[in-house]
This record gives sequence, structure tokens and C-alpha cells, in this order.
Amino acid sequence: MNMPFTTPRLARNQSSRRRPSFDCIALLLQGGGALGAYQGGVYEALAEADLQPDWVAGISIGAINAALIAGNPPESRVAKLRSFWEEITRNPVGYWPPPVDLGGDFARTWANRWSATAAALFGAPGLFSPRMAHPLLQPDGTPDATSFYDTSALKATLERLVDFDRINSGEMRFSVGAVNVATGNFVYFDNSTHTIRPEHVMASGALPPGFPAVEIEGEHYWDGGLVSNTPLQWVLECADRQDTLAFQVDVWSARGSEPRTLGEVATRHKEIQYSSRTRANSDQFKKEQKLRNALADLFSKLPDQLRVTPEFALLNPEAGRKVYNIIQLIYRSKHHEGESKDFEFSRRSMEDHWTTGLHDTVRTLRHPEVLERPNTADGVFTFDLAAHARF
Repeated sequence: MNMPFTTPRLARNQSSRRRPSFDCIALLLQGGGALGAYQGGVYEALAEADLQPDWVAGISIGAINAALIAGNPPESRVAKLRSFWEEITRNPVGYWPPPVDLGGDFARTWANRWSATAAALFGAPGLFSPRMAHPLLQPDGTPDATSFYDTSALKATLERLVDFDRINSGEMRFSVGAVNVATGNFVYFDNSTHTIRPEHVMASGALPPGFPAVEIEGEHYWDGGLVSNTPLQWVLECADRQDTLAFQVDVWSARGSEPRTLGEVATRHKEIQYSSRTRANSDQFKKEQKLRNALADLFSKLPDQLRVTPEFALLNPEAGRKVYNIIQLIYRSKHHEGESKDFEFSRRSMEDHWTTGLHDTVRTLRHPEVLERPNTADGVFTFDLAAHARF
């Protein structure tokens, strides 16, 4: 029988810290299935440090975690995240994984494969379950004919653990990304423009062909990770620009070793596909900020007669001196994890992911520059624990 898991409690000596001098604290959650427990640990550490987000955006499992955060009061968020992750990592139909206490990485690798196989065969409680008949035997165009799993359990889970009225109150900005099946267009469902319901969160995580498309107002949507698995660009560029402290939580690392087996090839394929080029996006953003700063400098020197020209009116909104800290928290897989790590829903792996996220965030927050306004020429500071921390 699975027992509820616990994580090390953090000292609350950081809770009296003054809010960092940014207009917005944003939490950006990448998609990655079972790896999303890492994000739960990250949020717990942020909550202990009294760094509550003003804006949370997510894709796929990141959208679910985002809903659990935005849809609950601050004092309940960690508990609701834990409840969700405990539920979906209960052993389905009572299968027993092999022992992993002996044999090191080899035993753990096979235990993970066993757990992933169990999830594929039996589903994950409160998240998805296998369809009783093969899709080829179902009427064309129905959810049963276009997916291998039923996600109705997820809707019930969201309705039980998330207060959608709270999300729609606008207390915290909330955004989840999905893809329109018919047009291929990437869209964000945002509580500043939409009334958010469970279907919007489910659409963001409807990865085909495992999960069925989700219908919203006559249109069907799939997992946003098919186009972009990281909501960084949306948060940095979609709204009126503001000084932003962004915690970018990725569960896929773009960096990895050369694969030596077909299994490792499949793993690297997923990592490259779903990492969504976070570093490249942040580098491009830094270049754009240099241009905005240069425009602001130039415009400050213009005579009044040039400030009334159509060219000035067109370019002036692009100028500005906003500052951004982009703090990258990236899960780096263990040796025993393979190509099935995103659907390996064992309790042991979930505990590992959660605790790793918590510890990575605690170590990151020990660097004071993370919460300070950047003094770089472009007004952008990026931080990655692996590149800056010494162990």
C-alpha cells in the first residue's frame, strides 16, 4: 500500500523577506507528464520563501499544476498539489513493482519500466484510464476512435481540487497553452480574456494519440506541447511590459549525452523535442531588450518636432527600460530514467522528482542576485543553477 509522502520542511527564516522589487513574479511550468512532480517541489520552496506568483502559466502537466496553484488560497496550495500527486501515483489495480533496494541503477531502471508498463496498461488514478475497446473498433470521429485513454477522471479531479471561481476572479493571472486541431494555431486560454473551466486545463494536456482532443466552444484542442512546451515567450511578450521576475521550470533538459542505445535515442528525442529551446528563447529576448533600450535612448534625444511623426508613434511602444530576471530551474534526469520517464507514475519516482525540485529551488534562492534587479546593459539577467552553483 502506498503511504502519503513527505518532503523536508524548510526553515521559515526567509518568509520575512521583503518582496523583490519587480512588478510581477511569474511562474512558468513546462509540460512533461510524470516529471511534473518536480514543479510541485519548486512551488513548495517558493511558498516557503514567501515568493507567491502574480502570474502562473503552464503547458500540459504544467497547466494542471498551474490550476492547482491559482485555484487555491496560498495556505492550501502545497497541500492540494500533494493531494493530486499522491492520487495519481497510487498503484493502479494493486500491481506490485519489483524491489529496488538492491542492485542500484540496474534494479531501479527495471522497476521504472515496470511502473511505466503498468501505467500504459492500467492508467493513472484520477488522471486517465485505458479504453475498453481498441480505437479501430469504434465509430469514426468519436473520442473512443481517436485516443487510447479516457481522461474523464481528470475532469473530476480538477473539479474537486481546483476552485475555478478563484481562477476567474483574476486574483492571480492564469494562462494555459493548447493547439487548435483544425487550424494548427497555438492559443493561450488566459483568465484575462477567457472564463476558465476544467476543459481549458484538460485541452492543454490532451496529448494525442493517447488522450482525446477537448472540445471548447465548438473547436477541438490538443496539448500545447505539440507546438511550444514552454510559456516563457507568452509571459514576456504578450502583455504590457513590466519588470518581471520569472521562474522558468523545465522538466526536459535540452542538454544531454550522446545516446548509445535505441532507448537512449528515444529519450534524447523527447528531451530535445519538448525542451522548447528555452535558452535560445531567452537569448533572443535579451537581443530584443537591447534594441528596446537603444530605442529608448534614441527617443530621449529627439527634438519635439520628431515626436509627433507617424514613425515615432509606431516605434515608441517598442521602446522601454523594463528589467527581467529569468531564473531557470531545469530537472536533470537520473541514470535510471529512460524514455518512459514522462509516464512512469510510481510513488518513489514522484517523491524523487518533488524533492529534487524543492532542493534545486532552495539552492537557487541562496544566490542573492536571483532576487535583485539586474544591472546589465540589456536589463535581463538569466540564472541556471547548473551553470552558477558549486557543490
